[in-house]
Amino acid sequence: MEIEYASELDFQFILDNDRHVSKQLIKNKLKEKEIIIEKDQDNKIIGWLRYSYFWDNTPFMNMLYINENYRNKGIGKKLVEFWETEMKSKGYELVMTSTLSNEQAQHFYRKLRYKDAGSLLLDDEPLEIIFTKSI
Repeated sequence: MEIEYASELDFQFILDNDRHVSKQLIKNKLKEKEIIIEKDQDNKIIGWLRYSYFWDNTPFMNMLYINENYRNKGIGKKLVEFWETEMKSKGYELVMTSTLSNEQAQHFYRKLRYKDAGSLLLDDEPLEIIFTKSI
């Protein structure tokens, strides 16, 4: 298994599977190296992490997705740890993420030493829990 920054060669896969963002945003994120992927031994993408910046200065993980067949095997943890190491090497001391009020996701981030930092409740939306971690 290999973790790396996604490239233009991965564009179609990301476009087909990450339905939360536009085609142009995916292109921009590939250019800015803001999508990290993990591939299996057959060079197929089995998971990805997409991030941006909160208040333009704090790395914020927007998406962590692992293919169903590969869940609960430590792949998400490896992607997050790779991202944290990359952010630390760029001089950042804090990273953020959020999740819907899904207990499994909350436990995952807390196990990785993320701390509850607050929540956001929008009309007709489930509660979003915000997490931070000093790196």
